[in-house]
Amino acid sequence: MTTFKKTLFSLASSAVLALSAATLQAKEVHVAITQIVEHPALDAVRNGVKDELAKKGFTVGDNLKWSYESAQGSPTTAAQIAKKFAGESPDVIVAIATPSAQAAAASARGIPLVFTAVTDPVGAKLVSALDKPSEFITGMTDMSPINKHLELVKKVVPNATRLGVIYNPGEANSVSLVNLVNEEAPKLGMSVVEAAATKSSDVQTAARSLIGKVDAIYLPTDNTVISALEPIIKVAERNKIPVITGDTDSVARGAIAAQGFNYYDLGRQTGVIVARILNGESPASIPVEGVERIELFINLGAAARMGVELDASLIDSAKTVIK
Repeated sequence: MTTFKKTLFSLASSAVLALSAATLQAKEVHVAITQIVEHPALDAVRNGVKDELAKKGFTVGDNLKWSYESAQGSPTTAAQIAKKFAGESPDVIVAIATPSAQAAAASARGIPLVFTAVTDPVGAKLVSALDKPSEFITGMTDMSPINKHLELVKKVVPNATRLGVIYNPGEANSVSLVNLVNEEAPKLGMSVVEAAATKSSDVQTAARSLIGKVDAIYLPTDNTVISALEPIIKVAERNKIPVITGDTDSVARGAIAAQGFNYYDLGRQTGVIVARILNGESPASIPVEGVERIELFINLGAAARMGVELDASLIDSAKTVIK
């Protein structure tokens, strides 16, 4: 083939690929979002997905149909939403948090599913291994660096020996996290006192059960607990019990400190995976991804209200300080 013919062939191939991509994005695609409950971190994930899809050329009102349903904290409702979406046969289902992901995986078989904000995808039986997603399922894990979280507890409350943990034992992600807390806490000289809250209305009672029994409270990224954070903060302030969380959005709501992910960035990274599938890739070819970077958030007012004086070096190391 002459150089001239090679050039023409190359130009023609590029034109066909560009036309195929343009045709794909001109056709309306349907992305259905199911979210277990509404709270700032999970809402940030959803917004990140939507913004990243827009960046990739999938825009609501143009070539993207965007369906969204919240289960309002109810696994039963999550299952109903999953069945509804399965009947609609969207191009991709995005499931935010473990209960919604499990419900979607059970009902929407054969439809590409991208989970996100799922702590332990293997433990939740969504995939067999992080590097071996299933034919139709892949996504993002937000597994917390529990050792760093507990180190933060000791930096906030150096003399803490009894750590309270409030969680929903019905959430698989929370059970995985609490198991890790029980493994790591003794290494730092702390015993663990668990307080269960199976629904949002139980959270305040769980917090009260820790009064006089703990030196600090740690809240994992538990959707039931984080969605009902304010009652915990009230109990903690009245009884001078420091609260540290794994959810950075909770710091602005009254927790002393958190070391965790930026959940909007998690959503953007999830959106990249969704766009790849919309553009023709198989979920099976996309390993489950995690977020490496963690950030420290501190609330000085909350520390004062809970009777804690923070070390200056800790404050200086924070990405965000709320005064």
